[in-house]
Amino acid sequence: MIVLGVESSCDETGLALYDTQRGLLSHALHSQVAMHEEYGGVVPELASRDHIRRAIPLLEQALNKAGMPASAIDAIAYTQGPGLAGALLVGSAIACSLGMALDKPVLGVHHLEGHLLSPLLASEPPEFPFVALLVSGGHTQLMRVDGVGQYELLGETLDDAAGEAFDKSAKLLGLGYPGGPAISRMADFGDPEAYKLPRPMLHSKDLMFSFSGLKTAVLTVVNNNGGAANVCEQDKANIARGFVDAIVDVLTAKCLSALKQTGLKRLVIAGGVGANAQLRASLNAAAKKKHFKVYYPELEFCTDNGAMIAFAGAMRLQINPQAAQRDYSFNVRPRWPLDELRVI
Repeated sequence: MIVLGVESSCDETGLALYDTQRGLLSHALHSQVAMHEEYGGVVPELASRDHIRRAIPLLEQALNKAGMPASAIDAIAYTQGPGLAGALLVGSAIACSLGMALDKPVLGVHHLEGHLLSPLLASEPPEFPFVALLVSGGHTQLMRVDGVGQYELLGETLDDAAGEAFDKSAKLLGLGYPGGPAISRMADFGDPEAYKLPRPMLHSKDLMFSFSGLKTAVLTVVNNNGGAANVCEQDKANIARGFVDAIVDVLTAKCLSALKQTGLKRLVIAGGVGANAQLRASLNAAAKKKHFKVYYPELEFCTDNGAMIAFAGAMRLQINPQAAQRDYSFNVRPRWPLDELRVI
C-alpha cells in the first residue's frame, strides 16, 4: 500500500510517499522560516498562503523522486490537527481534492502522533512498548506507548512547553527567530558556572513540567544586565548555557522518572527539541549509566514533515484498511488532545 502524506500544520509544507512494503519512497519539504524571520514568529495568514503555493510543486517533486505517477497512490493521509486552522485547511483541501480527483480514500492524522511514531522510520526503530518524550512546539508530554493508538499520558507541561521556552528566551537575548537552534548553538560557548538558573518542578515527584518560570529567570538576568542590547556576546552565551543546562536537566530527570515508574527500558524522543544536541548528549549519558536504550528520529524528521504523516497514516491503515474513507469534506481540528486517540 502506497500512502501519500500531506503536512501543513504550521510553517512547513511537507509531502511524502510511504510504501508499507518498501518503506519511505520519497519526501519533499519547504520551510517558511526565512519568510517569518522578519516578523519574529509565524504569521498564520502568510503561512496559509505559502502552503497553497508550495503544495503542488512539492507533490510533483515527491512523485518524481519515487518515479511513479499519482495514480499509483492507494490512500492519502493529511494532518487534521492540531495546528493553525488556516494552514490545516490548506492541507486538508489539497488532500481531499486529490482524493476526489484520483478516487482514492483519505485519512486525517493527528500531527503529534506523526511525531510520536517518527522514530520508527529510523534504520533501528524501537519496539513497543516504550516511554516517549514528545517535545514539539507548544507540547511537552511524556507518554507510555503500547502500540499505534495506544497512548497513556504520564505527564505534560502546565504552562510554557520546552520549545516555547527556547524561542521566548532566545528572543529575550535578541537572538531572533527561530530562537531554539540559535540559543542552543550559543550555549556551546557559555560558561556553565556563570548562571545557575532554576530547574522548575525538578523535585515535584510527578511527571509534570513547567517552563514559564525559567523564561522569567532569563528575563530577570537580562534586565539586571541592562537589557539585551547591553549584554556582551560572551555573557549572552553564558546565559544561554545556564538556560539550556536547566531545561535539559529537567527533561532528563523526568524521562528517568517515567522509565522507573513504568518499568520500561526504551525511551523515544520525538519533536523538534529532539534535535537538540545538549539534550541528546544528556540522555545518551543517562542511558549508558542507567542501562536503558534511547531512540531519536532522523534529524530531518524531527521538525514537521510529510514523511511522519504518511507513515502514521500507513500504520493506521494496516490496523484497519477501512479507516480511510471517500468523504472529501474538509474537517480539521486545530485543538486535538493526543490522548483522545484510540486504535481505529
